[in-house]
Amino acid sequence: MSKTILHIDLDTFYVSVERLNNRELQNKPLLVGGTGDRGVVAACSYETRGYGVHSGMPMKMARELCPEAFVIRGNAGEYSKHSDVVTEIIKEYVPVFEKSSIDEFYADLSGMDRFFGCYQYASEMRKKIIRETGLPISFGLSANKVVSKVATNEAKPNNQLKIDEGLEKPFLAPLSIKKIPMVGDKTYQTLRNLGLRQVRTVQEMPMEVMQRVLGANGGVIWKRANGIDNTPVIPFCERKSISTERTFDKDTIDVNRLRGILIAMTENLAYQLRRGEKLTACISVKIRYSDFNTYSKQMRIPYTSADHILIPKILDLFKTLYNRRLLVRLIGIRFSHLVSGNYQINLFDDTEEILSLYNAMDNIRKRYGDKSVLRASGMGAKTIGRMHNPFNGLPPVVLAHRKF
Repeated sequence: MSKTILHIDLDTFYVSVERLNNRELQNKPLLVGGTGDRGVVAACSYETRGYGVHSGMPMKMARELCPEAFVIRGNAGEYSKHSDVVTEIIKEYVPVFEKSSIDEFYADLSGMDRFFGCYQYASEMRKKIIRETGLPISFGLSANKVVSKVATNEAKPNNQLKIDEGLEKPFLAPLSIKKIPMVGDKTYQTLRNLGLRQVRTVQEMPMEVMQRVLGANGGVIWKRANGIDNTPVIPFCERKSISTERTFDKDTIDVNRLRGILIAMTENLAYQLRRGEKLTACISVKIRYSDFNTYSKQMRIPYTSADHILIPKILDLFKTLYNRRLLVRLIGIRFSHLVSGNYQINLFDDTEEILSLYNAMDNIRKRYGDKSVLRASGMGAKTIGRMHNPFNGLPPVVLAHRKF
């Protein structure tokens, strides 16, 4: 049976949500992301793109390119709420769908042509999303995920496009090679140095040539350029790690402040582990100094999700790692080697009071939010916290680093 894969993308999602909340921002240049000089553009409106602004660039540069733009700090909780509404509508319509990011979805409509026209069905779903959320949305429909994603990007803004089976190569041929998913700036420059500009040229090359230039990735890119992709729609992806990091507006050498932020980070991630019924067996700390040199150190530990075990170990790693006595630009922590399980009592160290304390604090956090209960030593880190369970099978909200 031939495949029919739908790709859905909420156009300039963060910008669109901000405009829903403030109608005065309609049709005005808008940047969403970190508002400090070291912030990053998480999303930008179409009005800013003519100035050379794009997602991922430093906010300072974007402001210089488009000084009249309105700049808004991202609100992960607000975006998650709107994303959830769209997710529920899609869930009503399709049996199998993958949420690949907060604003991007794939759905497998294979076989539905027996009962409905897939394109008509997808069109009706899109109309319902627009009607009930007020958010612009585009989709692409084809025989595989890669071609559908490219079709969505070609359909934007706020439109839809179907590529019939067998027409994948002619559709892709005139496009820039940069529009092939997986071709980033570095790969694009490598291909341009070879004289490649359009996808058509890649299609006409033997796959072995691309592999010699780019290794295994060259073969993948060649297949994508030819509209070949057998990647399935994956409805759930188990997280293997959880992490957080923070960039400072001004580099700091205040060790007590750094320790306090690490404590707050560890306390919050440990709560996320317990909320998701997970345990970690590997922890790591990352430091980026003012000269942009970045160092990390990790440690294997017995499986746990307990603050009083994790915090001292994180601080020990930091003490070992922080040895240059330079100003620090960024710090972060990561828990990996995750497995399912509840925290087990340590018969030598833990008491019933400690376990009862964890249960009480976690219940308060579930009811009143992550930051409702904090250790005094971590109270200075006011922006540490999450709006949703990171182990609910959905992708995390990606925003610019929060600042201190």
